[in-house]
Amino acid sequence: MRVDDLKVLTYAAEHGSLSAAARELAITPAVASVAIKRLEDALGTRLLVRSTRSLRLTTAGAHYLVHAKAALNALNQGEKELHRERQEIAGELSLAMPSDLGRNVLLGWLDTFMAQHPQLHLRLRVSDRVSDLFRQPVEIALRYGVPEDSSLVALPLKSDNYRVVCASPDYITRHGSPAYPDDLHQHNCLCFVLGERVHNQWKFGSDNINVKGNRVSDDADCVRRWALAGEGIAYKSRLDVEEDLRNGRLVAMLEEFPCEPTPLYLVCPHRLSLTPAVIALKDFLIQQLKGYSR
Repeated sequence: MRVDDLKVLTYAAEHGSLSAAARELAITPAVASVAIKRLEDALGTRLLVRSTRSLRLTTAGAHYLVHAKAALNALNQGEKELHRERQEIAGELSLAMPSDLGRNVLLGWLDTFMAQHPQLHLRLRVSDRVSDLFRQPVEIALRYGVPEDSSLVALPLKSDNYRVVCASPDYITRHGSPAYPDDLHQHNCLCFVLGERVHNQWKFGSDNINVKGNRVSDDADCVRRWALAGEGIAYKSRLDVEEDLRNGRLVAMLEEFPCEPTPLYLVCPHRLSLTPAVIALKDFLIQQLKGYSR
C-alpha cells in the first residue's frame, strides 16, 4: 500500500473531486484514478462513489478515511521527529564498544557526554565480537583496526595507538622479563580470541612470533585481569592498559621493538549515520583520548 495513494484519497474526500485532488498533488487525474483503484483492489471494497459531476465516500470509505488520515499524520510526525533529531543532539544513540576499553575507560566518559546532552538516550553493547552494523540494532561502533568491510565509514579517533607487551611486577620478579621477542617462547603468554581466531601471533615489525600459554579468552578485559594477577604476559592495546602502566600495576616490555599498530576508529554503516549526536561523540572522544594516552 502506497503512502501517495492515501494522500489521493484524503484530498479527494476533502475537495469532493479527483481532479482537484490531482491538482493539489501535482499529478494527472488519470494517475489519481489509478491510485484510488489500487487502494480499492488492495482493500477489496469500494471507497468512493463517482459520477461525472460528483464524488462521495462510501460507508467503508468514510471508515477507512479516519485511519488513512491517522496514518499520514503519524508518518508526518515521524518525519518531523527524524528531522529534529538530525538537527539536534537528541534521540537514541546506539553504540557498540570493546569490553576492556569500554568498561574501564569509555563508560565513565560516556556518563560525562550524556550529562552534557540530556536529550540523548544511550543504548550500549559491550563486547569484543564485531557487531554487524547492517543486521544488529547498533548505529555506530568503536573498533580497533581498519574495518575489513570497505563499505563502512571509519573515522579515526586515535590513529597512533599500538599494542604493548606487558606483565605485572610480580610476574617479572618470578619469571624475568624477555629481552627479545623470541624470548616469549619461554613465557606464559595470555591470548585472546579475535574474529573467532586465537590471536597467538604477536607482531614485531615484519616479524611474527607464535606464542603459547595456559589461558585464552574472547574477552579482552579477562586477559588484562590475568596479567594484573601475575598469570602471564599480555599483548594489549596501549589504550587498554594506559592507566595500569602509568600506575605501575603493569610494566611494558620489549619497547624497543615495534609492536602492531592498533588505531581506534568510530565506525558506521554510511554517511547518513553521522547525525549531530554521532559527530559530537566523535569530537568528544578525540579530545578525551588526547589527554588520556601518550
